Amino acid sequence: MGRVLVARLDSMGDVLLTGPAVRAVANGHTRHGGSSNQVVMLCGRQGEAAAAMLPGVDDVYSWDSPWIMNPAPRMTGPHADRLIEYVRNSRITEAVILTSFHQSPLPLALLLRLAGVERITGASTDYAGSLLDIRLKPGEDFPEDQPEAERALGIAEAAGFQLPAGDDGKLRINSVAEVAGIVGTEPYVVVHPGAAVPARAWPPLHHAAAVELLQGAGHRVVVTGGPGEKSLTATVAGPSALDLGGRTDLATMAGVMAGADAVVSGNTGPAHLAAAVGTPVACLFSPVVPAVRWAPYGVPLELLGDQNAPCRMSRARDCPVPGHPCLDSVSPEEVVAAVERLISGVSSFSTYVSTRRKARNR
Repeated sequence: MGRVLVARLDSMGDVLLTGPAVRAVANGHTRHGGSSNQVVMLCGRQGEAAAAMLPGVDDVYSWDSPWIMNPAPRMTGPHADRLIEYVRNSRITEAVILTSFHQSPLPLALLLRLAGVERITGASTDYAGSLLDIRLKPGEDFPEDQPEAERALGIAEAAGFQLPAGDDGKLRINSVAEVAGIVGTEPYVVVHPGAAVPARAWPPLHHAAAVELLQGAGHRVVVTGGPGEKSLTATVAGPSALDLGGRTDLATMAGVMAGADAVVSGNTGPAHLAAAVGTPVACLFSPVVPAVRWAPYGVPLELLGDQNAPCRMSRARDCPVPGHPCLDSVSPEEVVAAVERLISGVSSFSTYVSTRRKARNR
């Protein structure tokens, strides 16, 4: 049994999207007859809790990357040495570096080489020299406009790993928490109003109006949010929705979302958490990043927001267009209608198996 490092150094949602790739690595190397591997997940502190929830992960090591994190930690000798010593002492001989289209695997590959890792796979637009043993060229070896989960799985497949027979390639986490004591036993809809960056946030009062309309349509509403979002969730929940702002860790939030009929969320980590537990998502998606790559994956999906707004592909953290038209133009009534379509089962599934893998499995 080998020990393989799988790296994804950014946020919780990004780590959840690596789930199919992690399961492929854990399943084993085709060149070694498919014998299973121990997977060490390398992530930043924002992704640590999510990494621990992924099937196939044996160990998690958290290290804040100076070229990924925002704000970025200083790149010092001791900071680099901490990662190098951990990898060197962990008997890791192979690594699969998972990145998005705007990230380079090369800084991490350099540190892993210094730690003695013998075989490294990654996708890089830049010449990799001796830093990568298997280099995929984005736009040449695979299309850039594909879901992030499929991109990650494609990198793992290039390294010689594949999903076990019968694995459908959807997102997945380990068993979720029992939450009936928190949310009760009656059906409910989750509304998650927070977003990682302001450019992806629907206005709080729009959320509050949607909650009122959902309740008026007969739905019980549960509002979720982190410890720093209590004021926001209180505003959105109003006097009658269940406000769980600051009351759930990631595992508990997963349980809350797993029990929901549908989840309303922006393009942020909890939308991917909902997808990982199989719950339909009405996603208020700002096109600062492309929906084909970042929309909730493998579940019934209602994509809301103007995907051709002027902010498209800008990767902006703060909205660069006066009036935030991509999301502010979405009405609460449209969100409620999207939820009704999700619950009635008429919404389309977002893509979760590429044409290439479908053909291979026929």
